Amino acid sequence: MEEQVFLSSLPRSEGALSGADGEVLGETVRQLEAYFAGRLTRFDLPLALSGTPLQERVWRALLTIPYGETVAYSDVARDVSAERAVRAVGGAIGKNPVGIVVPCHRVVGKSGAITGYAGGVANKVWLLAHEARTRGEGPLFARRS
Repeated sequence: MEEQVFLSSLPRSEGALSGADGEVLGETVRQLEAYFAGRLTRFDLPLALSGTPLQERVWRALLTIPYGETVAYSDVARDVSAERAVRAVGGAIGKNPVGIVVPCHRVVGKSGAITGYAGGVANKVWLLAHEARTRGEGPLFARRS
């Protein structure tokens, strides 16, 4: 899938970048270009993530998942002290307003199965394969425990 086709297929979000002026938007574009070129593994952008307390904890937890690795929804639930609320955690992940930057695509089913993604499962697979390819090591879906 070509980068432009991929990007055009993603859902749009408003207001997730703090101070989204020309300078911030320009830096966002530069960092996304570097990510897609395999030169950037962690974004450094001013985020203004606003949601419920659970959503905000989940989104912060997503930022800790290393590039090229995956974790299970239940792992994220444990990380945010919501072990009994895996479905709610999944819902919070699905409401992530800045996919790719906040890497919700790195969350998979407990068995390693590729499951839902707001941008479409095919795009999630593409992002994970891109990270594995540009990371240049290990299996396609390395898991963090």
